[in-house]
Amino acid sequence: MDQRLVIGLDSSTQSTKAIAWNADGDAVGIGRCDIAMSNPRLDCFEQDPEDWWASCETALAKCVAAIESVGFSANHIQGLAISNQRETLGFMDSEGKAAYPAILWLDERSRAEVASFSEAFGAENIHRITGRPPDLTPCLYRYVWLKQHEPEAWDNTVTFVDVQSYLVQRLCGGHYRTGWISADPMGIMDMVAHTWSQPLLDALDLDASRLPELHPPGTELGVLQKSVAQSTGLPDGMPIFAAGGDGQCAGLGTNCTSSERAYINLGTAIVSGVWSPKYLYNTSWRTELAAQGEGYIFENCLRSGAFLINWFVDQFVTHGKATSADFEKLEAAASELPVGSNGVLVQPYFSGVMDPHWDISARGVITGLSGSHTPFHVYRAIIESMTLDSVASTEEMERALGSDIEHYLAIGGGANSPLWRQMLADASGKPVRVSATIEASALGAGMIAAFGAGWYDSITEAAQAMSGRSDEVLPNPAQYERYRELLAIYSKLYNATAEINQDLVAFASRDEH
Repeated sequence: MDQRLVIGLDSSTQSTKAIAWNADGDAVGIGRCDIAMSNPRLDCFEQDPEDWWASCETALAKCVAAIESVGFSANHIQGLAISNQRETLGFMDSEGKAAYPAILWLDERSRAEVASFSEAFGAENIHRITGRPPDLTPCLYRYVWLKQHEPEAWDNTVTFVDVQSYLVQRLCGGHYRTGWISADPMGIMDMVAHTWSQPLLDALDLDASRLPELHPPGTELGVLQKSVAQSTGLPDGMPIFAAGGDGQCAGLGTNCTSSERAYINLGTAIVSGVWSPKYLYNTSWRTELAAQGEGYIFENCLRSGAFLINWFVDQFVTHGKATSADFEKLEAAASELPVGSNGVLVQPYFSGVMDPHWDISARGVITGLSGSHTPFHVYRAIIESMTLDSVASTEEMERALGSDIEHYLAIGGGANSPLWRQMLADASGKPVRVSATIEASALGAGMIAAFGAGWYDSITEAAQAMSGRSDEVLPNPAQYERYRELLAIYSKLYNATAEINQDLVAFASRDEH
């Protein structure tokens, strides 16, 4: 019996999951721990990097305990790789402490800096170099914000870190180093040269010595320190391999290594992507380096995913943290409603919109409400809106690429919802394959670790061997026609409300001063 294991560690926005995988891609043991997030003022989201580490350490210890409970030993673990929340930026001083709280990808404080920097440097130049049009999400504009608004923190920051480089340093010691696929979401990387972009660094007055060292996926970044081995139960000297961004790792975890499949991660944000061997940039998507180290991922991203569902339920339905029973009740009631939620329509841009509008002032809209509607109608309308937006983005990508995507592969917590996955199939008219594991980001990291440990000759081979089976949900043709009608209505909503939302954002911003 093959008892070799690797760990894929997924340090996401709200929790850390450490999952031990075998060579077939089966999860043998899982450890989890939440990560605190603060919202100190309107549209600002922060974390303490110490919480990343505490959560990581706890999750790893729980994972080791889990594998030991089913007859494995920690000595069977041959390596670890990290999948991490992207576009979150930490500021570390000379003692390895935070010079300023880490600013999350959800944060919107750099709205003015997006406009000013992109005008000065050139929006087209930014897009060409980084694969991303000017937008709130990349870290690029947070560098500008920190330098302008917190100059002392800027001066005290010795290294600007992504989540992976911070955790690798805590695991292995030494300097900060990271993988390409965690560095490129920081928005200052040359996507063709696979290096930090010197023109962008010059514009920021930022020396490359203040950034993590870059490595291709699968590179050994170091080995586990003895003190960490003691606190987690992991083997002393276990190798740590370069992985990175959770979106790209999720694509790898679904074996999205060819262009006929689109993966869709129904998680905190909704992220979908298609692999391409060529570097192309287009306003219909953002371009990411692929996790296998070859080619690119053309990615659509809706910032308000499960985050929006949880916000609505917690704030307006349960008035506190919802339980699984609360969601089961909502799902059952929403499933009985017709397409279109009896006339309720939502625009899910509660945190601005990326592709295809790239409007940082876009906001959420709920329209069509009457006295006959209930929270169940709004709940269903939220899921419908996110589904319609994803379908529209995929269709725009198909038009731009001149090719059809055959099917979706759904992952993430939302893939557990029969309502949501059937809705995606019906609205797109495409089969939706549901991965046997919803933890595709952790699996993608595990695949990279398996390659690094020498189990496979390439990361692509690891993905093919470990991606496992998937169940298939077929579209209902009658429902598809109704969704086409609803999509036509939905497509009018952004233009109908964009100017109003921009005025409201400007109006509200004056209350912050």
